[in-house]
This record gives sequence, structure tokens and C-alpha cells, in this order.
Amino acid sequence: MHEWYEDGLKFTCQQCGNCCTGPEGAVWFDDSEGKAMAKQLGIEVGTFYELYAHKIGSRWSLRENEIKGKFDCVFLDRTTKNPSCKLYGSRPLQCRTWPFWKENLESPEAWARAKRETPCAGMDSGKFVPIEEIRIQRDQK
Repeated sequence: MHEWYEDGLKFTCQQCGNCCTGPEGAVWFDDSEGKAMAKQLGIEVGTFYELYAHKIGSRWSLRENEIKGKFDCVFLDRTTKNPSCKLYGSRPLQCRTWPFWKENLESPEAWARAKRETPCAGMDSGKFVPIEEIRIQRDQK
């Protein structure tokens, strides 16, 4: 199968926090990720779910904070010079695989749209990511 990004893509996270905010949405995570996040916070798993998560249908999502009409992930820290994730080391798969999501890789236009709408300065800049690594991240979901 020919993929338009067969020569790889450039991406280096600029830690701007733009992928952690925007329209209301969901940051999906599974039980093992919930346990890892609770552990990093130093709290009980039940407390983590009570304070930082909510169910959407049958799945768990991190809560969001509405700030100036946008919805920030509850763990987006805007108190630092550059916005950052309070749980970067244990962030969910959804976060770890950005921007190599299937919907962003459907076409060059989809990639450009994600870059523009997020907006993500890390897309098309920085480290070269070979197609093999892109496929691994793309297929983890």
C-alpha cells in the first residue's frame, strides 16, 4: 500500500499545549493508563477517577477545564513559560501518538488541516520521523 508519507514526516513537539486544548472533546485512556497517571500523581486510583476523569458512554476520558471558550485537558499546566503536561511521563496513548493519528494521515490535506487547526508548529519541523515509526504510532489506537 502506497502512503503519501512514505518518505517520512518531520515532527518535534514544541510544547505549546495547542494539542491539549480546543473544542470540547475527549482524551481517552484505559485502566492501565489510569493506574499509571494515579501513580505519577501519588494518589489512589479511585481518587484519580473521581477527580480527573469522567465516562463518555462506556469509555473513560480525562476531564477538561473551560478557559476563555476553549477546553484544556485537566493536566495542561499554563502556569509555566511554555504550557506543559503535568503528567507527560504517563500521558495516555492518544497524547503520545499525536500527530500520527489515522485521520491526520489520510491525505496531505488532512495533515495540513490538523497542522492549521490545532495549530501545531511541531508538524513539518524538527526531527525526521521515518515511515516505520509513523506506522507504529498510527496503528497503536
